[in-house]
Amino acid sequence: MHMLNLGILAHVDAGKTSLTERLLHSVGIIDEVGSVDAGSTRTDSLALERQRGITIKSAVVSFAIDDTTVNLIDTPGHPDFIAEVERVLGVLDGAVLVVSAVEGVQAQTRVLMRTLQRLRIPTLVFVNKIDRRGARYEELLESISARLTPAIVPMGEVALRGTRDAGFTPFAAARLRTPLLDVLAAHDDELLAAYVEGGVPDERLRSALARQTGQALVHPVFFGSAITGAGVPDLIAGIKELLPAAECDAGGPVSGTVFKVERGPEGEKVAYARMFSGTLRTRDRIPFRDGEEGKVTAISVFDRGAEVRGTSVAAGRIGKLWGLGDIRIGDTFGVPAKTEGEHLFAPPTLETVVVAARPGDRGALHLALTQLAEQDPLINLRRDEVRQEISVSLYGEVQKEVIQATLADEFGLDVTFEETTTICIERPEGTGSAVEFNGKDPNPFLATVGLRVDPAPVGSGVEFRLEVELGSMPYAFFKAIEDSVRDTLRQGIHGWQVTDCTVTVTHSGYSPRQSHAHQGFDKSMSSTGADFRGVTPLVLMAALRRAGSRVHEPMHRFRLETPGDTLAAVLPVLARLRAVPQTTETRGEASVLEGRIPAAQVHELEQLLPGLTRGEGELEGAFDHYAPVARGVVPHRPRTDHNPLDRKEYLLNVTRRVGS
Repeated sequence: MHMLNLGILAHVDAGKTSLTERLLHSVGIIDEVGSVDAGSTRTDSLALERQRGITIKSAVVSFAIDDTTVNLIDTPGHPDFIAEVERVLGVLDGAVLVVSAVEGVQAQTRVLMRTLQRLRIPTLVFVNKIDRRGARYEELLESISARLTPAIVPMGEVALRGTRDAGFTPFAAARLRTPLLDVLAAHDDELLAAYVEGGVPDERLRSALARQTGQALVHPVFFGSAITGAGVPDLIAGIKELLPAAECDAGGPVSGTVFKVERGPEGEKVAYARMFSGTLRTRDRIPFRDGEEGKVTAISVFDRGAEVRGTSVAAGRIGKLWGLGDIRIGDTFGVPAKTEGEHLFAPPTLETVVVAARPGDRGALHLALTQLAEQDPLINLRRDEVRQEISVSLYGEVQKEVIQATLADEFGLDVTFEETTTICIERPEGTGSAVEFNGKDPNPFLATVGLRVDPAPVGSGVEFRLEVELGSMPYAFFKAIEDSVRDTLRQGIHGWQVTDCTVTVTHSGYSPRQSHAHQGFDKSMSSTGADFRGVTPLVLMAALRRAGSRVHEPMHRFRLETPGDTLAAVLPVLARLRAVPQTTETRGEASVLEGRIPAAQVHELEQLLPGLTRGEGELEGAFDHYAPVARGVVPHRPRTDHNPLDRKEYLLNVTRRVGS
């Protein structure tokens, strides 16, 4: 039995969940096709998903195509839930990218295709909604070629499109030869030579198509309708014939990745894991992060539409694991998986404060949000003890509704939100150093720590280095310094996370373990990890202040298509919103602008655009990079730590005494 872990991906409203329902019906898993509008779909199980008609959490269901078992993973299409898609991509063997025949290629479609290509995930394209009025064929193929990838192979033609009787007819071998040869020969010199000589058998062409599809070099395009079922049998045949099965070494070393975490009915943590190698069994103990270890107490696997309890999960399969109380999304166990630690999409660039309607619910709110953060780590909780506030990170406004509804339905908590703000970052501008010596005023800690902060290349994150001998003091003290450095850099001079820098330990020293005569250990005379954790923030902030830090705001790349006669009204608004058009192109009666715009201004542009363009303007965009904020308008974020920028305040909070 072959295994295939297949993802269904799309822009919101392209019909992705409807296609999942039709696939399950076609292979006999369900007797009746569920409806998104009616809230009766198999994979959208959350109440909020059924109410809103959108997918929020990825869901897994299994079915068989002949001798191939397919684990089908339905993913969210709304860009606010791109983090859920990111976690799924790392466990896929293949994908179906759904495009609407009416709306065509949209912003999220392009983001997804670029990522699928970067990860070299074999991908079929399914053009849905051929039965809808306004459905396109030739024009849409041109758009897919121009805006997604030119390496496409149309697998058939559409008849009666735009009607309930629309159908898909696969090309006969003779009709398929020319487009196949044109695309496939670009990646196969032997095939090209045979093409020139005029001697390529149909079997060789089909074999070359399967091989190059499996290598993510070409992308077959199918057309159909998830509602009527047109074209779906041909897509199923394409999944079986053209997408490669998972590599399954059940006897190899255990290797797996956790891509989803949820809470069971008793509040227990349940992890969804893709096995890349080996076989995991109940009662096995597995290490997964920083020396953490857990014992698997129960396992379920997906089989022919059902979730089945078992005693093991083997390579190639997806299993649900119980007993791993400290496991997190993204954790790997055994041999590291191929995408460990790699972020495929940009982090959230927005945040908001969550406010409990009843002051007495603050503790329960923090506990509830902590559990939600287990399921979505990019929520990134920030707790301000001084203001008694909790902030969460967001991709967009829809996430607010989801968090609000989830807190109400699952935890009985009524919450509101403050205004959404943009998340900036800080980068050092130069080099700065500072040192505090053990036993010398004004340092009240029994620790010597010297640090130097240097700028590093964009995208490099934070690197921690030593310029002192590792054996000059116990390793635990160096670990305390490093942990404190990384924690302190979450809030720089202006309150934003500091990144793209190198922090080097230039001085170190400690007081050895001591005691009074005939008495036990006296920590007032001996250094502890707490001393190093206490002094490091003071030293680091002093060094960063001398280096100087610059606030950078998130910038989105945008593509704006608008009627040509409205361009004169659009350009001044773009200038006011600090957008910078970089290219302008005329396409018939339309103008297409591409450029950069601060993320903080995107929402206002979306609101103004319909009025500026008679409702005909189309805007798409995505995070591109961080750019320095103009001098004079530097945004600050309130601190949630003990404020090591203010020595007196910091020492009062940390040591309960004031240093000079």
